[in-house]
Amino acid sequence: MTEPTGTTEPTRTSGSAALADVRVVEIGDHQGEYCGLVLAGLGADVVKVEPVGGSASRRFGPFVDDEPHPERSLHFWAYNRGKRSVVLDLATDAGLAEYRALVAGADVVVDSTPLGELDALGLGSAQLRTEHPHLVYARLTPFGEDGPQKDFRASDLVHLAYGGVVMNNGYDPDPRSRYETPPIAPQLNHSYAIAGEQLAFTVVAALTTRGRTGRGQHLSCAIHEAVAKNTEGDLMSWVALRTPFHRQTCRHSAPSVSRHRSIFSTKDGRWYLAMTRNAKLLGPFLDEWGIGGRITDGSEEKEQDSRVLPGMEGGSASNMDVVEQTMRRYMYDTVPWREAQQAGLMWVPVRKPHESADDEHWKQRGTYTEVAHPELGRSFPYPTSKWVTDGSRWITGRRAPLLDEDRAAVLGQPRPRPVVTTRPVTGPERLTPAGTPFPLQGVRVLDFTWMLASAGATRFLAALGADVIKVEWHKNLDPRRGGAPVGGREAREAATGPVPSRWPADQGGPVGAQYNNKNPGKRGLSLNVKHPEGLALAKRLMAESDIVAEGFSPGVMESWGLTYDVMREINPRMIYAKQSGMGSQGVYGRFRTVGPVAQAFSGLSHMSGLPEPYAPAGWGYSYLDWYGAYSFALAILAAVYRRDRTGEGEWIDASQSEVGLYLTALPLLDHAVNGREFERVGNRSPYGTAAPEGIYRCAGDDRWIAITCATDDDFARLAKEAGHPEWLERPELATLEARQAHRAELDALVEAWTSECEAFALMERLQGAGVAAGVAQTAADRYDRDPQLRHLNWLTELEATNFGRWPVAAPSVHLSETPQHIGGPVGRAAAAYGEHNYEVYSELLGLSTDEVDGLAARGIV
Repeated sequence: MTEPTGTTEPTRTSGSAALADVRVVEIGDHQGEYCGLVLAGLGADVVKVEPVGGSASRRFGPFVDDEPHPERSLHFWAYNRGKRSVVLDLATDAGLAEYRALVAGADVVVDSTPLGELDALGLGSAQLRTEHPHLVYARLTPFGEDGPQKDFRASDLVHLAYGGVVMNNGYDPDPRSRYETPPIAPQLNHSYAIAGEQLAFTVVAALTTRGRTGRGQHLSCAIHEAVAKNTEGDLMSWVALRTPFHRQTCRHSAPSVSRHRSIFSTKDGRWYLAMTRNAKLLGPFLDEWGIGGRITDGSEEKEQDSRVLPGMEGGSASNMDVVEQTMRRYMYDTVPWREAQQAGLMWVPVRKPHESADDEHWKQRGTYTEVAHPELGRSFPYPTSKWVTDGSRWITGRRAPLLDEDRAAVLGQPRPRPVVTTRPVTGPERLTPAGTPFPLQGVRVLDFTWMLASAGATRFLAALGADVIKVEWHKNLDPRRGGAPVGGREAREAATGPVPSRWPADQGGPVGAQYNNKNPGKRGLSLNVKHPEGLALAKRLMAESDIVAEGFSPGVMESWGLTYDVMREINPRMIYAKQSGMGSQGVYGRFRTVGPVAQAFSGLSHMSGLPEPYAPAGWGYSYLDWYGAYSFALAILAAVYRRDRTGEGEWIDASQSEVGLYLTALPLLDHAVNGREFERVGNRSPYGTAAPEGIYRCAGDDRWIAITCATDDDFARLAKEAGHPEWLERPELATLEARQAHRAELDALVEAWTSECEAFALMERLQGAGVAAGVAQTAADRYDRDPQLRHLNWLTELEATNFGRWPVAAPSVHLSETPQHIGGPVGRAAAAYGEHNYEVYSELLGLSTDEVDGLAARGIV
């Protein structure tokens, strides 16, 4: 459905969106655009303040018909849909007065301007919040507002390298374990989406807090910190086991490079991702749909894969040969991947980013919307939602605003200063160890999540102060418990090499490093919901809870009789949030994913890698696990904010793959507008003009540095620092346009120089010269030596029962008045299985110790 367009205000339905009563002022560069886009999608009135001549992102390609123009930038379209535009000249008294008036009527400011720029004008956070105590001021900076590297220059590529992401992504090494190819960066403003998503859900939490206290506060997010915590397994593997991770083609980075391939070519040169470890399912499927062949359970193999997920157990690497031979018999469009999914195998096409817009599954879910561009007389598809709900639906809004289009509507009808009506919370106020109140008060979550994409969301709710009760049953434990070192922390701190783990990864057991980092701040409860008495207890717990969150396959909760109708009857204000691979609604509702599978299906894996004939490299750290967690947290917090305002609960059906589609707006538009399919270009921005830009080898084993030179001045500084002023005299390198046309030659020159340099010393030299550069850091680099992360207190030490005291990743967004604490209200790391049984059953249901023991004896807890 296309909403009316061409009006002075984006169309919205009053009361239908979570943030329908919120005005956001967005000011700054393209780093903050993603956060503003998400808030607009939740219904906020986002007013984009642009300088004279328009935002710099209006000059980012690609363009309609490849004709550069501020109103024809597809980048600007993709990241500014649903917003309004006002041009203000802050160098004039009139512009300053207009900005002050605009902020006075706002609830939120999203500020990504350079450090000190607004403070010098008397318009910084401290000044404005003094005048307007209700204001939530969200500050986004490259490296933080203070610290030894706060003035470092960055680009999306530099953030992804220095934050550690790229060292998890790339291609398999050669047989001697040497990486001939560089690590690979995810594409298209990926770092800004990482930070923007975390900032967005924290903004919503701050608005909820304001509803209790009546006061806003300052939020600060460093992109570097947000990115550095965004990798999945490598950080805690180094923290607890001193074990480095290695990148692998289109699969998770891991302590060793596995022989278990995951990406396979079809007859016509396209690609499929196939998780085919489960021999019991694979054999019968290939007998019917493949070429047959010998399928074994892998018991004869000496080398075991270091990462085994539920549904992938029991399979030999030799099985991949049979899968590969089968795939090569099929054309891309005829591979029986749907039948494989129905058989329980995680097979999906490695789609191009435009190919999902016509998929019936996403059509049924309303993931895409045709948005009218009346100036062109055409409509184009956009990904416009990340979950399905019966409550606070996503708002499509109109196309991105024309420059200064909304001046009359916004400035001609000033919005009065918001009147904040406080809603007191019953019960005692929860305080952090610092004695400050938690942002989220009086919220209890009954948590049936597991793994990362769902469990990670409730992790953030606990850090905000919610009472999160993690429910498990010993026959189906959350599997990510590996990483408890033999000898404990004492052995780890004395080690000079990898420390063995007490438990093999993914096979249950006590709390380990990975599980610990995904579940801190929660209480642990055991409950057999399949038992009639256990089901009755679950219903009683729901009556005492505000939110039920789960990450099971679609239909599991319903099979227990726990439908949303039942929950709503128990608790009319209930928020029921579920997250699965494809979402419950739609034709793929029963299909399964893990991070790499979702990434392949959404088009993201296709986008990252070296140009053809290389295969897609994919992302080796399951970004859609973390991104799914951020988005799931946003969905829940938006529902909490809406419920505080309306009294209504809601049902949320979130999808791990769907959140990936939200990142593909730009290549989708380029295909719809210009008929151009996305092509991989390596590590430079596919639509950018910077040259040189890439990841270049440095001295040492597998050491690399990211460099971005966006202007002629940047290149001149690089050439001077390299000691090669003659580069500037060469006609093919003299201008930005010339360098773009001679990228291969330029990259060879740069790498011939960098390959002789120590990476960290080179980064300091280049940054000192004003060139954006960042070492491609490993987990060891970030943990052991990064001075800016250390200054930002990016890790927090917490105690875990039977595991000890270990660092876990702290929240990336710092709040001035109600700081988060990753230990949650319990002040501890992840709970052991059933650790809080007596406490929770007594506190919430009034059961005695003897009654809980009796339940345990009957197999109920």
